[in-house]
Formats: sequence, C-alpha cells, structure tokens
Amino acid sequence: MAADKLLDGPRRATASGAAPSSLVVFLHGLGADGADLIALADPLSQVMPDSEFVAPDAPFPCDMAPVGRQWFSLQQREPAALLAGARSAAPYVDAFLDAELARTGLGPERLALVGFSQGTMMSLFCALRRPQAVAGVVGFSGLLIAPEVLPVEIVSKPPVLLVHGTDDPVVPFAAMAAAEAGLRAAGVAVESHGRPGLPHGIDPGGLQLAAQALTGWLRPSAMS
Repeated sequence: MAADKLLDGPRRATASGAAPSSLVVFLHGLGADGADLIALADPLSQVMPDSEFVAPDAPFPCDMAPVGRQWFSLQQREPAALLAGARSAAPYVDAFLDAELARTGLGPERLALVGFSQGTMMSLFCALRRPQAVAGVVGFSGLLIAPEVLPVEIVSKPPVLLVHGTDDPVVPFAAMAAAEAGLRAAGVAVESHGRPGLPHGIDPGGLQLAAQALTGWLRPSAMS
C-alpha cells in the first residue's frame, strides 16, 4: 500500500521513557476514531511501562453518522456483506501493522491488538490471517466475521480474550459465545468473559482482564 495511504492516529510513548519492548494497537468501533480508545493507554501503561500504544483512525468516513470513521460500511449486515467489508479493510490494517513493526524494530510476537466493536471484527479477521502470529488479541463487544471460512483461511493462531457486556444493545451478547465457538473450531485458544449489566462499552473490570492478558502475552520474559 502506498505510504500516503497508510493509517495514522494518536499515540502514547512508553511510560518508562525507554525504547518500546512491545506495541499495543487499538482498533476503534464504528463512528469513532483513534482518540476514542487511546485513553486506555493511560491505565495500561501503569502495568506495561515499556509498551508503546497507538490507535489508528479507520480509513473511511462513517456513512451512518456526520462524524467519525469506519473500517467498512455496516449499512448491510448480512454475513456476506460483513465478509466483503472485512476483506476490503484488511489491507489497510495489515499495512499499518507492518509499518509499525518496521518502525519500532519489534517482531510480531511483541505486538498485541485490542479492538472494540467493529475494531474487534477487524482485529480478529486480520490477526488470524497474518503470516506470523501476534502476541494476542483482546476483543471487546465484537463478533467473529465468517466463522465458517476461518478453518480454511486461518494462518496464525494467537491467543484471544473476548469481553462483552450482557446488556449490549448494539452487538448482542450472544455474539461472544458464537465467536468463542468459531475460534475454538479453528484451533484458537480463547477465553471469554461476560460483564453483567454492561451495555456497549468497556468497564473497569473488563479493562483489568485485558491488562492481565496483555501483560501475560507481552511480559519481558516472553521476549525472544
């Protein structure tokens, strides 16, 4: 992808001031942008002081709101439309991840993805198809696109943590169980947690679960 088409967004340098030993990329939801998630770096950096954080803006203006960005249109939500949308957006995500790894000099095993809603869809779609596995994927309030094609298309099997509010009115809570089943069927190690009473969002308990997963995946002793 041409350099002028590479994604970008807000960033947080390491809290320690040292060169990053790991990289966490946040992928935002529909109608938001990178600024919507980069604030998660503040609490995470307290337990991951040598990690760098970045939250790229999705490539397209949201077609369902006057502001915000989207990875692909959700005006049509049939499975075939979701799959086509993810396929169209994946090259942008992959090019961004490749550029960030090259910039930092880190290997894919030092990279983790954290998605919310549509960002979870893209995190799962891309991470499972990258030629080298990332350290792991945290998916908040999302779903697994086209689980029926995953066993054929899967290339990498990073561990996955799914977190979803039981009262989510946007992406049904049942999507988490469906995603877990689809991931397990493709041989992916997955852990899932429902957040009682939570609507479409990220609560402190969910963020704590993410922090535990991320620190485990990216702990210094895991470095090659």
